[in-house]
Amino acid sequence: MDIEKAGSRREEEEPIVQRPKLDKGKGKAHVFAPPMNYSRIMEKHKQEKVGTSGWRRGVAIFDFVLRLIAAITAMAAAAKMATTEETLPFFTQFLQFQADYTDLPTMSSFVIVNSIVGGYLTLSLPFSIVCILRPLAVPPRLFLILCDTAMMGLTMIAASASAAIVYLAHNGNSSSNWLPVCQQFGDFCQGTSGAVVASFIAATLLMFLVILSAFALKRST
Repeated sequence: MDIEKAGSRREEEEPIVQRPKLDKGKGKAHVFAPPMNYSRIMEKHKQEKVGTSGWRRGVAIFDFVLRLIAAITAMAAAAKMATTEETLPFFTQFLQFQADYTDLPTMSSFVIVNSIVGGYLTLSLPFSIVCILRPLAVPPRLFLILCDTAMMGLTMIAASASAAIVYLAHNGNSSSNWLPVCQQFGDFCQGTSGAVVASFIAATLLMFLVILSAFALKRST
């Protein structure tokens, strides 16, 4: 009797705690269980990611090839203009007829600009390699498109200004009393014309590089 009284007294003193009942048939399956086609969805997502990185890697490889060709073309244009000179075989005691690119500030600027563009394109090749190894990376491609646009503008300006000088050298201008000098300095005019054409080719390749980068960035967004 004393034991029963002590047990009942202990039950009265202890607080009654009601534990919530968990519904085993509800809740857990809906929260933690993956959907039935989870593996199929992940496999499809993986295939799409591989396909996207594949064509971007192809674009990056084409970008690298164009960038290398543009670098060679720009440096060839600068070298051709810098090494083009001609001295006429006849001269007097006080005069010597010679044509050199340093005689015209436009030609000097042409050499400087194409040298800068050629150096930039050479230094940008590692960034293009990064785009090949990591085709989904956006920052290097964004850096390249900004710099390529600026270099394309500089190359186009230098080539256009030099083309105007070469045109005057070939045809002259009767209104300004500019005589065509290419009849006497034929080799010099031929060399400068080739350099200007090479510079326009480099500017065109830079334009294609900008279009490629813009296309890749647009598909990534």
